[in-house]
Amino acid sequence: MPDYTPLSFVKVQAAMNAMTGKALQTPDDVVAIAIVDNTGNLLAYAQTGALRLFSRRHAIRKAYTAAIMATDTGSNGKKLKEQGRSISEMGDLQLTGMQGGLVIKRDGVILGGIGVGGYDGGHLDEALAQVGLEVLLR
Repeated sequence: MPDYTPLSFVKVQAAMNAMTGKALQTPDDVVAIAIVDNTGNLLAYAQTGALRLFSRRHAIRKAYTAAIMATDTGSNGKKLKEQGRSISEMGDLQLTGMQGGLVIKRDGVILGGIGVGGYDGGHLDEALAQVGLEVLLR
Protein backbone atom coordinates (compact mmCIF):
# COMPACT_ATOMS: atom_id res chain seq x y z
CA MET A 1 0.00 0.00 0.00
CA PRO A 2 1.44 3.40 -1.00
CA ASP A 3 2.62 5.71 1.78
CA TYR A 4 0.91 9.11 1.44
CA THR A 5 2.50 10.55 4.60
CA PRO A 6 3.67 14.11 3.82
CA LEU A 7 7.25 15.16 4.41
CA SER A 8 7.75 15.79 8.10
CA PHE A 9 9.47 18.84 9.53
CA VAL A 10 12.06 16.59 11.19
CA LYS A 11 12.93 14.81 7.93
CA VAL A 12 13.06 18.05 5.95
CA GLN A 13 15.39 19.61 8.53
CA ALA A 14 17.59 16.50 8.57
CA ALA A 15 17.83 16.60 4.75
CA MET A 16 18.69 20.31 4.78
CA ASN A 17 21.33 19.71 7.45
CA ALA A 18 22.86 16.86 5.44
CA MET A 19 22.97 18.93 2.25
CA THR A 20 24.32 22.10 3.86
CA GLY A 21 26.89 20.06 5.78
CA LYS A 22 28.08 18.47 2.54
CA ALA A 23 28.09 21.82 0.70
CA LEU A 24 30.12 23.50 3.44
CA GLN A 25 32.92 20.97 2.91
CA THR A 26 33.82 23.16 -0.09
CA PRO A 27 33.11 26.65 1.28
CA ASP A 28 34.19 28.42 -1.90
CA ASP A 29 31.31 26.74 -3.77
CA VAL A 30 28.27 28.65 -2.54
CA VAL A 31 24.88 27.02 -3.19
CA ALA A 32 21.18 27.51 -2.61
CA ILE A 33 19.03 24.55 -1.55
CA ALA A 34 15.23 24.25 -1.54
CA ILE A 35 12.71 21.57 -0.62
CA VAL A 36 9.05 21.81 -1.65
CA ASP A 37 6.00 19.68 -0.94
CA ASN A 38 4.04 17.75 -3.58
CA THR A 39 2.18 20.91 -4.65
CA GLY A 40 5.38 22.91 -5.08
CA ASN A 41 5.03 24.96 -1.89
CA LEU A 42 8.33 25.82 -0.24
CA LEU A 43 9.08 23.85 2.94
CA ALA A 44 12.73 24.82 3.48
CA TYR A 45 15.38 27.04 1.94
CA ALA A 46 19.04 27.65 2.79
CA GLN A 47 22.10 29.09 1.14
CA THR A 48 25.69 28.62 2.15
CA GLY A 49 26.81 32.16 1.36
CA ALA A 50 26.12 35.16 -0.83
CA LEU A 51 24.57 34.20 -4.16
CA ARG A 52 23.18 36.06 -7.09
CA LEU A 53 19.40 36.13 -7.31
CA PHE A 54 19.44 33.77 -10.30
CA SER A 55 20.91 30.88 -8.29
CA ARG A 56 18.52 31.42 -5.39
CA ARG A 57 15.48 31.47 -7.66
CA HIS A 58 16.65 28.48 -9.62
CA ALA A 59 17.04 26.27 -6.55
CA ILE A 60 13.37 26.89 -5.77
CA ARG A 61 12.32 26.50 -9.41
CA LYS A 62 14.20 23.20 -9.71
CA ALA A 63 12.49 21.82 -6.60
CA TYR A 64 9.10 23.07 -7.82
CA THR A 65 9.59 21.58 -11.30
CA ALA A 66 10.61 18.18 -9.93
CA ALA A 67 7.51 18.04 -7.74
CA ILE A 68 5.02 19.38 -10.30
CA MET A 69 6.37 17.44 -13.28
CA ALA A 70 6.99 14.31 -11.17
CA THR A 71 10.44 13.82 -12.65
CA ASP A 72 14.02 14.97 -12.18
CA THR A 73 14.62 18.29 -13.93
CA GLY A 74 17.72 17.29 -15.89
CA SER A 75 16.17 14.21 -17.44
CA ASN A 76 12.93 16.08 -18.14
CA GLY A 77 14.80 18.93 -19.85
CA LYS A 78 16.84 16.48 -21.89
CA LYS A 79 13.72 14.56 -22.96
CA LEU A 80 11.99 17.75 -24.06
CA LYS A 81 15.06 18.87 -26.00
CA GLU A 82 15.22 15.49 -27.79
CA GLN A 83 11.58 15.99 -28.78
CA GLY A 84 12.39 19.45 -30.13
CA ARG A 85 10.31 21.03 -27.39
CA SER A 86 10.95 23.58 -24.65
CA ILE A 87 9.90 23.76 -21.01
CA SER A 88 8.30 27.12 -21.82
CA GLU A 89 5.64 25.26 -23.82
CA MET A 90 4.23 23.99 -20.51
CA GLY A 91 2.88 27.47 -19.78
CA ASP A 92 4.23 27.74 -16.23
CA LEU A 93 6.96 30.34 -15.81
CA GLN A 94 8.21 28.62 -12.63
CA LEU A 95 9.24 25.45 -14.51
CA THR A 96 12.85 24.86 -15.53
CA GLY A 97 14.66 22.25 -17.57
CA MET A 98 17.96 22.85 -15.81
CA GLN A 99 19.66 19.95 -14.04
CA GLY A 100 19.67 20.00 -10.22
CA GLY A 101 16.10 19.18 -9.23
CA LEU A 102 15.09 15.75 -7.95
CA VAL A 103 11.58 14.44 -7.37
CA ILE A 104 10.91 13.00 -3.92
CA LYS A 105 8.89 9.84 -4.51
CA ARG A 106 8.08 6.91 -2.23
CA ASP A 107 6.07 3.87 -3.36
CA GLY A 108 5.08 5.76 -6.52
CA VAL A 109 3.69 8.69 -4.53
CA ILE A 110 5.10 12.17 -5.21
CA LEU A 111 6.02 13.79 -1.89
CA GLY A 112 7.85 16.86 -3.20
CA GLY A 113 11.05 18.03 -4.80
CA ILE A 114 14.58 19.13 -3.94
CA GLY A 115 16.42 21.80 -5.89
CA VAL A 116 20.03 22.94 -5.73
CA GLY A 117 21.47 25.91 -7.57
CA GLY A 118 24.79 27.67 -7.65
CA TYR A 119 27.39 25.08 -8.53
CA ASP A 120 29.18 25.60 -11.81
CA GLY A 121 27.58 22.70 -13.63
CA GLY A 122 24.25 21.02 -12.91
CA HIS A 123 25.71 17.57 -12.22
CA LEU A 124 27.09 18.87 -8.90
CA ASP A 125 23.72 20.40 -8.06
CA GLU A 126 22.07 17.04 -8.63
CA ALA A 127 24.68 15.17 -6.57
CA LEU A 128 24.01 17.45 -3.60
CA ALA A 129 20.25 17.08 -4.00
CA GLN A 130 20.78 13.29 -3.92
CA VAL A 131 22.28 13.65 -0.42
CA GLY A 132 19.02 15.17 0.80
CA LEU A 133 16.89 12.68 -1.08
CA GLU A 134 18.59 9.77 0.65
CA VAL A 135 17.80 11.30 4.06
CA LEU A 136 14.16 11.96 3.16
CA LEU A 137 13.58 8.41 1.92
CA ARG A 138 15.08 6.61 4.93
